[in-house]
Amino acid sequence: MAIDKIQSESINLADTFAFTGTVTGAGGNMKPAFFAYKTGDQTIAQNTLVLVAFETEVFDTDNTFTNTSGNYKFTPGVSGKYVINASLYFATPAAGNYHRIYVYKNGSIYSELSQINNGYEEGLNFSTIVESDTDDYFQIYTKHNKGSSIDVQGHSTWGTIVSSFGAYKIIT
Repeated sequence: MAIDKIQSESINLADTFAFTGTVTGAGGNMKPAFFAYKTGDQTIAQNTLVLVAFETEVFDTDNTFTNTSGNYKFTPGVSGKYVINASLYFATPAAGNYHRIYVYKNGSIYSELSQINNGYEEGLNFSTIVESDTDDYFQIYTKHNKGSSIDVQGHSTWGTIVSSFGAYKIIT
């Protein structure tokens, strides 16, 4: 079936169309994007805001994630809207205490998730959408009030990825 002109009243979405030319305007570029995870455990002191160290990159499409020199930050370098995901797994929690994940933008809190613990080991998963200019950067921090130090666990403890940080650009 050749298509000379498509009118919104006449298109049947159940039909199959064979295109022989170039289709433009479809899809989009969801870059930059990256995904990193914690390799080892990281001890977090009580009521202390700590930058989470994500040591290992799985992928980084545009070299936008820095995991050296204690930075552990995502700097998109491209203006747009981004989905940021963070997952942290806490060991030996205490019932009634909180754990928090913070997304920092340019050194200040942008968004956070807080959860009261039920007394079992616990994971927090958090996603947010941010708007970024070319020079913005994002990091993940955490804090808790257990009464003593607690570990954010990494890959080496479980053999699987349990604490991670990732982001990708939204097509708008």
